[in-house]
Amino acid sequence: MTRLILASASPRRRELLGQLGVRFDVITADVVEHEDVTTDPRVMVSRNAALKADWVAARHPDAIVLGADTTVFIDGHSLNKPRDGVEARVMLRRLSGRTHTVHTGLAVRRSRDGLALEAGESSEVRFKDLDEAVIEAYLARVHTLDKAGGYAIQEHPELIIDGYTGSLSNIVGLPLETTKQILTRCGLTP
Repeated sequence: MTRLILASASPRRRELLGQLGVRFDVITADVVEHEDVTTDPRVMVSRNAALKADWVAARHPDAIVLGADTTVFIDGHSLNKPRDGVEARVMLRRLSGRTHTVHTGLAVRRSRDGLALEAGESSEVRFKDLDEAVIEAYLARVHTLDKAGGYAIQEHPELIIDGYTGSLSNIVGLPLETTKQILTRCGLTP
């Protein structure tokens, strides 16, 4: 049986991948992600997903390794994970009343035979107009420091989200339909 490894520390990705019904292990890649906010976001997430998958695949050559990376993109810049509450507030203010794009890159690797597949997904999210009281209420309810853009669409969306187009699971951090397709191409049938 082929072993599948998710190269991600994200509990959201773990939960989403579990919804596909495939068995997998989790091994976090010990890498420094590329987070230059001026880099094309699709290139950045693709590069980071590959970096994670390559690192884990080099240590587990017989396994199929799935790496993923997600960013929020607005005004020509990526909003990655906020460093602190101050930066999370700045991000939420910037997203307020506007539409932004969420990009996720996927990379699948198996070192033994050089398997290397990549895919990407983009979705759009519309934010409500947020005043300071709503921002504070949201931050009091949701831990945002480990989330691109400083928010989680799946946690208290009624406070901040006006709507979205595209894949909801992509916005959360792992586009399930695209992930299912790429795993099927590798011979893993969810």
